[in-house]
Amino acid sequence: MRLSHMFARTQREAPADAELISHQLMLRGGYIRQLASGIFSYLPLGWRVIKKLENIMREEMDAIGGQEILMPVVHPAEVWQETGRWQTIGPELVRFLDRAERDMVLAMTHEEVIADIARKEIVSYRQLPQMVYQIQTKFRDEPRPRGGLIRVREFNMKDAYSLHASWESLDEFYPTISQAYEHIFERAGLDAVRIEADPGMMGGTDSHEFVLIADSGENTIVRCENNDYAANLENARCAPQQSEGQAIGTLEAVATPNAETIEEVARQLDVPTTQTLKTMMYRVGDEVVMVVLRGDRTVNDFKLPKVLGTDKYRPATDGEIRAFGGVAGYASPLGLTNIKVYADESAQWGSNFVVGANKAGYHTRNANIGRDFPIEKFYDLSNVQEGDRCPTCGGRLTFTRGIEVGHIFKLGTKYSEGLHAYFLDADGKEKPIVMGCYGIGSGRLAAAAIEQHHDDKGITWPLPIAPYHIHLVALGLNDANVKQNAEQLYQQLLAAKFEVLYDDREDAQAGVKFNDADLIGIPIRVTISPRSLKAGGVEIKRRQQSETRVVALDALQAELRAYLGEQ
Repeated sequence: MRLSHMFARTQREAPADAELISHQLMLRGGYIRQLASGIFSYLPLGWRVIKKLENIMREEMDAIGGQEILMPVVHPAEVWQETGRWQTIGPELVRFLDRAERDMVLAMTHEEVIADIARKEIVSYRQLPQMVYQIQTKFRDEPRPRGGLIRVREFNMKDAYSLHASWESLDEFYPTISQAYEHIFERAGLDAVRIEADPGMMGGTDSHEFVLIADSGENTIVRCENNDYAANLENARCAPQQSEGQAIGTLEAVATPNAETIEEVARQLDVPTTQTLKTMMYRVGDEVVMVVLRGDRTVNDFKLPKVLGTDKYRPATDGEIRAFGGVAGYASPLGLTNIKVYADESAQWGSNFVVGANKAGYHTRNANIGRDFPIEKFYDLSNVQEGDRCPTCGGRLTFTRGIEVGHIFKLGTKYSEGLHAYFLDADGKEKPIVMGCYGIGSGRLAAAAIEQHHDDKGITWPLPIAPYHIHLVALGLNDANVKQNAEQLYQQLLAAKFEVLYDDREDAQAGVKFNDADLIGIPIRVTISPRSLKAGGVEIKRRQQSETRVVALDALQAELRAYLGEQ
């Protein structure tokens, strides 16, 4: 491709609202252009990157027996109503009426459609298992698109679906798809980590994300220092803490005026926050419930709805707390028998706690679970903290930032039961198909790759997903000898099947051409100029290295193949 004919221009500056480096560089490098909030066009360079990523995905899906299909972007509302997601998903799902006044939706995902196909095609256990995949456009009306392609409304996704006769079959297949995902990221030259994750609106049981570690990531990733465990913060666990044994003390009410927070109580009583229990009270439906956790812990807003069985809850009002004998800021389970208590596992990590006395201005020392208030069951309700111990090996947990680029789920029978996608087993009994779902967003993956691979000059593409492998820069094109040799070299490289972007612009200065080469980020730069020809050939430079060296024209192809073969 000749840069003079490229359907895009590089830009010196990015728009002020482009905060993430990938957004800035993709705009400046001529990879994408924005049409509306969260809606982008891919220009030729950007589309080449996407196609390379998608070809890797196709090859890895085919390698494990996947069959490629294509499902519609527009769905009738009926299939979403049958699974219940029409009612439970909010404005992210775009609904509209067609000309016949029928309810329709824009696809944000395709579980309903694949289940609809399966109920028509799968009749016997002999047809299972199956795995199909597609690469298709989806639309999710995100309230706050951000970071260019990192969080958009319209996006391309490779989504795969496996269909099984049993949970055991799904469990057996799950590591296979997980390994295929690892191969995709490895082949793309990207450092991805598999972590435990929350299924979210998809439902199901086991779920894992693949994240690229990057400071700009919106997800907090919890990792063990020994690499034995990794999870998203919303789903992370830690090993129980061991507390020092101490004699059980006597309950003692103490005045704590104007101390309505754990920090104020700990400061007034000169105890660490780990020696306190905090109480949160919520209104859930028609009842008020109490959540108890150790004072240094915070409630995990993703875990709590699972324990409560609903995401429809809110903090209780002062009046609602008083109705149960508590006092806002001074509440605890002490003496309260008519309220449901959800205790976090951290409440077990100690004894002789300071708790609220259910009396304004007072707390109680030496409160102990069992003796002073019963707790029948403990739940994982709180966020882990840096320095906590790994639940697998006991190593220390650390926090980092990451960008989710892939997600795999064990869906189970949620969608097959909703749409009655059943099959007959060996005994002739009707059973629901057990499903798995596996997605990678190609645009987000490209942007995340830049977040992981860039420097202060521009993008540093990994070779497998670079739009071109070689950036041929011709300087001094007003020199007939340079022009002739540059054109001849370009044609020779094309004939030899090299991927070449040729900067043949006659009106651009050397500095502009070199800056654009660094910005666009193609792995190898080959420069032909009067100086290089005088020195005996062309200058060759790898994008991430500063030194250049002269290679003879007749040795260039061998040099390039040697480099490309290393990758």
